[in-house]
Amino acid sequence: MNPTPPGPVAPGGNTPTKMGSWGLLKPVLMGRCSFCLLCWVFCPDGVIYQEPGRKLRFDYRSCKGCGFCARECPLKSIEMVEVVEER
Repeated sequence: MNPTPPGPVAPGGNTPTKMGSWGLLKPVLMGRCSFCLLCWVFCPDGVIYQEPGRKLRFDYRSCKGCGFCARECPLKSIEMVEVVEER
C-alpha cells in the first residue's frame, strides 16, 4: 500500500501558489540551456516547465523570484532580471 501525499502535488513536489504583483525579480532564459533540468529540480515553487521542442518556460504568475534556478544552472543560462511594470 502506497501512502498518498496530502493535497495537490506539483512537479517539484509542492503546492503552487499564485503571486500578486510584489515580485521584484524574474528568471529569464538566455539561450545557452543544455536542458539538464537542474533548475526544475531546485525550483521550490514548481514554476518551470518544458514545452514540446525542448523550450523551457517559467510561470511568472507563481514565481516568487527566489533565484534558486539561476544559482543552480551549471551553464548560467538563467538570469534574474528586474520586473518592470507595464503601464
